[in-house]
Amino acid sequence: MDQGREPVFNPYLAVVLGVAAVSFASIFTRLITAPPLIIAFYRLAFTVLLLSPWALSRAGRSELITIRGKDLALALLAGVFLAVHFVVWITSLQYTSIASSTVLVTMQPLFVVTLGFLFLKEKINRISALGALVALTGSIIVGAGDFRLGGMAFWGDLLAFAGAFFVAVYVLIGRSLRSRFSLFPYVFLVFSSAALSLLLFNLFTRLPLYPYPASDWLWFVALALIPTIFGHTVFNWALRYVQAAVVSVSILGEPVGATFLGYLVFREVPGVFQLVGGLVIISGLFLFVSRVKN
Repeated sequence: MDQGREPVFNPYLAVVLGVAAVSFASIFTRLITAPPLIIAFYRLAFTVLLLSPWALSRAGRSELITIRGKDLALALLAGVFLAVHFVVWITSLQYTSIASSTVLVTMQPLFVVTLGFLFLKEKINRISALGALVALTGSIIVGAGDFRLGGMAFWGDLLAFAGAFFVAVYVLIGRSLRSRFSLFPYVFLVFSSAALSLLLFNLFTRLPLYPYPASDWLWFVALALIPTIFGHTVFNWALRYVQAAVVSVSILGEPVGATFLGYLVFREVPGVFQLVGGLVIISGLFLFVSRVKN
């Protein structure tokens, strides 16, 4: 909780709105014709531009120049992992369903706590361990169903699962940094690092940065504004006022919202394996994160 300061907006309502915002990410991504690396780059590049007025204000600049040494290196590294997360997750949407991709990528709390246990010696209680086992079982169910539909769908599932790992490392690196730095300078630095990494990836692979249809540019901006700023950035803000478990549990609503939107926009109906496996994953993750001590 924030010490001595009252939020100007209800943080619990902000989390709910954040979940609704991130649910649109897979929909906007599917509507773009550009390659995954290009989508990821412009999503973060436009995010950096939109955040600039706050991050580069007098207070923001004063704080940015204080981030040096190990803290700066860790923030830049967090951006690299975030960039790779977006690349593999966005790519997964080309091969598997919205339902499978979003439910698998939201398994990042398992990696966060597991890596915390391995490298930071943080404890995992038995209930959380059981929840992790249930969630992993659900991922096997989803993967088995998609493997029966075709090897490419299963490949998409693996990419989404890898996306959960990379975003977990990003969260783990940023956990201590976020406690020491204000919201906008922190996310501006991390998002800038991610955008620069993606720009270098695109230049290395010789993917053209333009031209793309006018509709693609609209969705690039929509990705930056809605799921990134009103989604992920809002979650970072809310962590100053609510427990991390509240945010983690709430994010489990993203697959539900994304699946519903996927049906409305693309008439994409989840199969039996996806529905059963998704419910098992969400149940396991709910048990897992609700029992993790902050």
